[in-house]
Amino acid sequence: MIDVARTFITNHQAIIGLVVLGLMFVGFVLERFPATVVAILGTCTFLFLGILSGRDLFSVFSNPAPVTIGAMFILSGALLRTGTLDAIASRIIARAQRHPRLALAEMFLGVYVASALLNNTPVVVVMIPIMLRLAAALNLSAKRLLIPLSYVAILGGTTTLVGTSTNLLVAAVAEENGLDGFGIFTITPVGLVAGVIGAFGLLAIARRFLPDDAPNQIALSQDHRSFLSEVRILKDGNLVGRRVGDVPFARRANVRLVGLKRGGTLRRTALADEILQADDRLVLRLELAELLSLRANKNVAIGLTAGHDDVEQDEEEIVEAMIAPSHPAIGRRLIEIPFLSALRVRILGIARFRKTPGPDLPNARIQAIDRVLVTGPTDQIEQMYANPHLYGVGSTTEREFRRGKAPIAIGALLGVILLASFNVMDIGVAAIIGVGLILVTRCIDADEAWDSIDGNVLVLIFAMLAVGLALENSGSVALVVGKLTPVLADVPPWGLVLATYAISVLLTEVVTNNAVAILVTPLTIAVARDLGVDPYPLVVAVMFAASASFATPIGYQTNTLVYAAGNYRFVDFVRAGVPMTLFVGAATVAAISLLM
Repeated sequence: MIDVARTFITNHQAIIGLVVLGLMFVGFVLERFPATVVAILGTCTFLFLGILSGRDLFSVFSNPAPVTIGAMFILSGALLRTGTLDAIASRIIARAQRHPRLALAEMFLGVYVASALLNNTPVVVVMIPIMLRLAAALNLSAKRLLIPLSYVAILGGTTTLVGTSTNLLVAAVAEENGLDGFGIFTITPVGLVAGVIGAFGLLAIARRFLPDDAPNQIALSQDHRSFLSEVRILKDGNLVGRRVGDVPFARRANVRLVGLKRGGTLRRTALADEILQADDRLVLRLELAELLSLRANKNVAIGLTAGHDDVEQDEEEIVEAMIAPSHPAIGRRLIEIPFLSALRVRILGIARFRKTPGPDLPNARIQAIDRVLVTGPTDQIEQMYANPHLYGVGSTTEREFRRGKAPIAIGALLGVILLASFNVMDIGVAAIIGVGLILVTRCIDADEAWDSIDGNVLVLIFAMLAVGLALENSGSVALVVGKLTPVLADVPPWGLVLATYAISVLLTEVVTNNAVAILVTPLTIAVARDLGVDPYPLVVAVMFAASASFATPIGYQTNTLVYAAGNYRFVDFVRAGVPMTLFVGAATVAAISLLM
């Protein structure tokens, strides 16, 4: 019986391979399991059927693309940790009130450039809260900015080889199939054309097709990510005598100045031109990473100490704790919380889900499930763990920015790009050297570096590489090529580019983009060779189409990120994305046909 089954599989393995692939596509579309799980199940099926051998499976780990992609994730993570993108965004936010249209244009241009030089997914992760701030500053609905944020990041990512993992993957698969290697800027001419036309397309659809809810509705829902804190201006620091508007940390994109306390008076308006005096207190709302970074500032004293002024704000022990509903201080002011007077600790800030405590840090009325950030000596912090009225006491997982290391992180990324651009060394080798540099200089810690790698992406890539190899071994690719070649024999070159782009972009809208890249690229190369045409333009079409997912929130990672953050409906992406797909697709096909 086993021999009969083996014989049947051997005789029909090309058809079986296509059936397994079809079932995988159904799994991708239905999303009953994550795409990574579907890809692994497909690989296991080919292994079980004997179509894919163990040696074949392990051979995919020699592919340089996943390693290069992982290294680029780490380099992007270093730029985030050093606050490089945040510094750029802060300058744009500062300009928003004076020149709103120009600030908006600069922001999107910055996203485009950053997405071209970094992996575009972490760029969007960083920019989402900044876009929410910009929407609030301009009195716009955040929904009108978040979909364009994703679209611009996609367009930027297609401008260079390193802008998205899909580009690196297609290039690696093409090289494995005998094509010449891609340079970092090989596809840039086509990418610039697509970017310019895409920008005009985005302007055309903005008014009619983007949702327009009430301003600040989404921005307010993000307040649980921020802490209320306050800083006291030290008399021997260099902030005394300076304008409030010139204080560096108060101008950053993820910091909001709530008020100025002088004596017993709290002011909330017209603060920028006020001259700081010793012992003034600035009330701030800021993200946790920024609050942690502020601890190193010797010009201010952060938070509350209830008389224990010897507690340093940069103590090594720092924990987050949640106020239990049973806490006896519920409804009382934060300055009156019992452990603050009983222990030698400093409360750095307080956070509340979807609301802002206030009016200032000492007078914030405590509510159940509020989170407080506390620092102090180890023996004092340990006593908090035994407090039955505090939930989840533990070290915070967030890290402070390392702005002093920003030049090293920027230099490492530019070095990788330059070395690869001038063919001094392979991009994967250059990226690994860059990772070594940022790790040894502590731009980012090792555990942070590994956390910055999207493991799902790498596992999906390896699994789909194995699936692609199984389809080739089984003869499935040859079968499809044999059926397509007669149909496409009389199609002109531009028509082949159009057909390749259309098929790839349709698949990308319903199936993860990396899977499409791995499966369609070798098939495209094989069809082109059978037809006797240059496969290079067709591969470039796959590269662009596998990233140009505008019409659904599931086709590309950046769409999924803003889909959740903006509380969009699925149809919002369809309405805006279909015309964007047509604009960008037409421009890309024309540019490939003329320039490649």
